[in-house]
Amino acid sequence: MNEVPLRLGVPVKIMGNPELKSHDARRSTSEPHLKVSLGYLDAIFDYLGKHKINMYRMSSDLAPYATHPDMPQFHSMVRDSAADLAAIGARAKAQGLRLSFHPSQFIVLNSPDPELVRKSTWDLASQAEMLDLMELGPEAVLVVHVGGVYEDKERARARWVETWPTLPEPVRRRLVLEHDDLRFSAADVLWIHEHTGVRLIFDHQHFWCLNPEGADMRQTLEAVLRTWPEGVRPKVHFSSPRTEMRQLVRKDRKTKKPVTVNAAPVWTGHADFVNPFEFITFMRVAAGLEFDVMLEAKVKDLALIKLRPDLVRYAPDVAARFGLGADAQAELEAEEAGVLEVEG
Repeated sequence: MNEVPLRLGVPVKIMGNPELKSHDARRSTSEPHLKVSLGYLDAIFDYLGKHKINMYRMSSDLAPYATHPDMPQFHSMVRDSAADLAAIGARAKAQGLRLSFHPSQFIVLNSPDPELVRKSTWDLASQAEMLDLMELGPEAVLVVHVGGVYEDKERARARWVETWPTLPEPVRRRLVLEHDDLRFSAADVLWIHEHTGVRLIFDHQHFWCLNPEGADMRQTLEAVLRTWPEGVRPKVHFSSPRTEMRQLVRKDRKTKKPVTVNAAPVWTGHADFVNPFEFITFMRVAAGLEFDVMLEAKVKDLALIKLRPDLVRYAPDVAARFGLGADAQAELEAEEAGVLEVEG
């Protein structure tokens, strides 16, 4: 058993300090640049260090317009920032930060349109190049979904397998595949792994939302974790489903005027925070298995800061796996109170 505690991570936007920017979001006419984004990332690393958060998903827009087909003036951005990327990568390693990308939903490798696959591959190659220039190890990955069904799920799944050998080596080396909540189940991505060797991500909420095979969670989790090579710690995604009633604006069929209607929650939606009891239950199902956890709650770092004292309070056995002992309770509660108003 690895003695290094499991890590909890957060994606992209820092909610505890709204002034922190995840990337240079200026329009192309203002000449945004990766070097500006890396300055923002350096400030985010300060925040993560202050709050002892040691896993972070970087913005997929870190290098703005770097692969825009009609803006060649940005195409050398990543290469031109090699020294800056090496510096930020060195800082991440010194800080013990595990970094990753989760490219946007527009990255589709199983599309029947070869041009879309080509553009998707270009985006992935650019992000893989950034991770390589940061000199990060194999735990720094690019997370993607299978893509669309295109009216034939088996053919769509097979098309992903056919695309795999055409990908550049840096992309294949960094790529990991995640099952989703609507189209491709954990069983589907395990099938793709058998035909490609691609590493996989287990997503707790997606497993509950889409498991037509009736697979066992523990067995599925073990199978997914085995797709990672020895010595490289896997990671999983965790979120709780949003349970609040939704209020939607609809057009009244008779009056044609907008009206507000009440709607039940959609279980694929993510909650603002992590339900600690769901998380504790999952971690006990996964007892003895090693993986880092990316929290995909809507309030991101605030959810992580709220979860840690909850684990110490309600499940010391689980807290200990993340390096959180009973002696940390007061410090964690003080940190929670510093960013959230909490009433007992």
